[in-house]
Amino acid sequence: MSEQLTDAQVREFEENGFVIVRGLFSSDEIDLLEAVTRADPGMSRGGVMKDADGGESRIWITADVKEDIANAFAHSGRIVNPIQQLLGGPVYIWHYKMMLKEPRVGGAWEWHQDYGYWYGDKCLFPSLASCMIAVNRATKENGCLQVLRGSNLAGRIEHGSRGGQVGADPDRTDAMEKRLELVYGEMEPGDALFFHCNTLHRSDQNKSEHARWAFICCYNTVANVPFVSTDYHGQPDPAEVWPDERIFELGKRQLEALASTKED
Repeated sequence: MSEQLTDAQVREFEENGFVIVRGLFSSDEIDLLEAVTRADPGMSRGGVMKDADGGESRIWITADVKEDIANAFAHSGRIVNPIQQLLGGPVYIWHYKMMLKEPRVGGAWEWHQDYGYWYGDKCLFPSLASCMIAVNRATKENGCLQVLRGSNLAGRIEHGSRGGQVGADPDRTDAMEKRLELVYGEMEPGDALFFHCNTLHRSDQNKSEHARWAFICCYNTVANVPFVSTDYHGQPDPAEVWPDERIFELGKRQLEALASTKED
């Protein structure tokens, strides 16, 4: 797999606020990530986030740097190098998370920008981006990510409480929906969607019979460290690039350790 985006892909990201890279990770790598997630009670349960209609999504989130499969993905050159290419400099891991929408009950997410949250974490500039990796097939029916093409160019929008979530100003999002193209991020397992922190995105409830899990790695530029220190996000050390084989090495080791713990 290439660890650099083409000039056309970079332009697509800059103009549209996102770019989809198909088959960034192999089915074997994704199957192992899914297996570890299912075996790990913390990852598979996560915390519950309710939408305005009572639907429930679960999220497992951390910024810990340790030797596990999540970090093997977050330190992969297939993500780190394109993110540095898109943001124009060294980056560090802001956090990483598993988003779990279970069949028939998975909740929706309101329109929001990630910088709508991260501005409050004292980042001076919108110099952050994320990479969403499809763990299961993501479709309209199971609540795939939706983005507004070009919304990254609107700048930061004010955010406020929307049910149990924080969402962008509905007057502005309504207006943008009328002017900008809505894109459904339908993906196969292993596909990746890189998106800017000012890109408006949302998702519907999962009313299908199929789970929709996604692993998201978020990065900040080293030059954009918050002006007030926080202990919620990662340490601002440039992200090391780990060899690809670490995914299998650490994933298999983690799966064995989880199986041993269960037996005990």
